[in-house]
Amino acid sequence: MTDNYQPFWFDQALQRERPAAPVPLTQDLDVDICIVGGGFTGLWSAIKLRQACPHSRILLIEADRCGSGASGRNGGCMLTWSTKYPTLRRLFGDTEARRLVQASEQAVWDIADFCDRHEIDCELRPGGTLYTATSEAQRGSMTPLVAELERLGLNSWRSLTPAEVQRRAGSAAHLEGYFSPAAGSLQPGLLVRGLKAVAESLGVEIHERTPMDRLIEGEPAEILTPRARIRARQVVLATNAWMARQFREFANSITLVSSDMLITHPVPELLAESDLGNGCAVVDSRTFVHYYRSTPDGRLMLGKGGNLFAFGNRVLPAFDEPSRYQPMLRNALHRFFPTLDSDAIERTWTGPSDRSVTGLPFFGHLRGRRNIVYGFGYSGNGVVQTWLGGEIIRSLLLGNDDVWSRSGLAQGPRGYFPPEPLRWIGAMTVRQAIRRKEAAEDANRRPGRLDCRLARLAAAAGKADK
Repeated sequence: MTDNYQPFWFDQALQRERPAAPVPLTQDLDVDICIVGGGFTGLWSAIKLRQACPHSRILLIEADRCGSGASGRNGGCMLTWSTKYPTLRRLFGDTEARRLVQASEQAVWDIADFCDRHEIDCELRPGGTLYTATSEAQRGSMTPLVAELERLGLNSWRSLTPAEVQRRAGSAAHLEGYFSPAAGSLQPGLLVRGLKAVAESLGVEIHERTPMDRLIEGEPAEILTPRARIRARQVVLATNAWMARQFREFANSITLVSSDMLITHPVPELLAESDLGNGCAVVDSRTFVHYYRSTPDGRLMLGKGGNLFAFGNRVLPAFDEPSRYQPMLRNALHRFFPTLDSDAIERTWTGPSDRSVTGLPFFGHLRGRRNIVYGFGYSGNGVVQTWLGGEIIRSLLLGNDDVWSRSGLAQGPRGYFPPEPLRWIGAMTVRQAIRRKEAAEDANRRPGRLDCRLARLAAAAGKADK
């Protein structure tokens, strides 16, 4: 990311922090653990490993600034895996699915407690989440899931009346909805910069503007950077969207897709007319969802996933620019909040999302080497789930035999996309079918049969990009 353009959250965080200039690594080092990547996954892993290994020398390197990737620019919605229960059960069985749902909901409160203890002011508000229907075709989409969770004793969702839904969401566009208190929102740039400060206070060495040029596997492993060589007994790879370009075996394990966001100037009069001001995350029932929430200073953030697909998983310049889908975002904002005009929008931005086949992240040992661990593929649901990713990485790296190392999430990719150009062609075909299908549903028209069939191909990965 260039210094002359910053996504809103990250820009806001840097202005508040006013950090010193990054200090690249310029001398060779021998360390116990080297973590590559300074986003949520890398920083949670660094903190958890430091807590478990207080006498180890732990180094974290980041190609740009900590949080400059997806971690510092996402929507900041704290969502859980409760809506992923059917996928979790299909992949891992009922016992593990139950555990992961419960762990993801508990992680919301664990992150809140961590921020309180370490005085990270990231505007965290556990205001819950609202999953809604905004067309007749979306009605009832949550009902079977909620009934199953209720039967299993896992349900945190409750149905709201249409009036309650519209009051909580601040918009008459919502026809029905379910609310869960196990969720909320936060300012992701402030969180990731706060995690950096906590990690450094615990003794983790951090060097920004220090990209990994090459990894030489071995015991110890060697990491080559532009100006220094690092010898590390153990390595954590936490570069997320960049992993598929750095390591060939992951080339088809994800597809890189944008999530595009806008934020308004403060609109306190609009928020005063609803209950949206408590930080509730609102998500509709599309395949590539709309999501929005308020901020403590009275703004509205709105985003939509599944827009720009990167051929060959290249991290395109467009990911570091204002959104190329501004008309789509403006139309969505107008649909939800018709009294707001385009002048209310202050900024748009884009973030890369590493979308896996299952819609779930995956972790493992690189090429079977026990001293090199990786984790990525959050598919747009990483704000809460990276806390759990840190647990898995810590367990794998330390060789623990526990529920995290034995988890199905810790067994590597669970599926692969076709190679290029088939992946990109397929993604474009499915994306356009989804857009036609949902446009027809918005207009209360019956979508084409072929569009419905193609849209189902995306359902395996679930709803994401928040």
